[in-house]
Amino acid sequence: MIALLLATAALPTAIDAERAFAADAQRRGQWTAFRATATEDAVMFNPGPVNAQAFLKDKKDPPESVKWWPTQSFVSCDGNLAINHGPWVIARNNSHGTFTTVWQRQNIGWRWVYDGGETLKGSKPAVRKPLVRKASCNGKPNRTMILPQPSAAPNGTINERSGQSNDGTLAWSWTVDYSNTRRFATWLWNGRTFVKVLDQTVPA
Repeated sequence: MIALLLATAALPTAIDAERAFAADAQRRGQWTAFRATATEDAVMFNPGPVNAQAFLKDKKDPPESVKWWPTQSFVSCDGNLAINHGPWVIARNNSHGTFTTVWQRQNIGWRWVYDGGETLKGSKPAVRKPLVRKASCNGKPNRTMILPQPSAAPNGTINERSGQSNDGTLAWSWTVDYSNTRRFATWLWNGRTFVKVLDQTVPA
């Protein structure tokens, strides 16, 4: 774990961190790599939200790790927060889908705070060069932007969390309702207003 954190400390972008994360999963094991790069309060879904470190503490690595690669990266103006999105595949059962990871640059390197995925049907995704969209450094974004709230659940509290970069130019939120349907959204500052650049609804 220490070796991986030292390596990620030198990585310039969240795309580099994502690729190193995916490569480490192939080299050392899927859940070993997840544990090594998650923050203490990082969240995964099973299918509802769980603390990643607690959930993965004693989890054994599968014989074949999932493979994934970023095809989109939304980055704050200061470069210290990024949301990566792209496909994943598992060869042994011929399954595939998409993932979304929220990355923060910390003193010890890039660490992820959110990891969510969904399974898709149809043709498998192709490997392609990632598209990077960086927030504008112009203007003064609202540091306390209003994030959408889900409808009231009839039989339980809805789980939700949101975050924003230190410079205010990139924001994200997730909600999970009582049926464990998850919604994740990302907003990017364009110099005048926030633009929603990612909006996902994932059934339980």
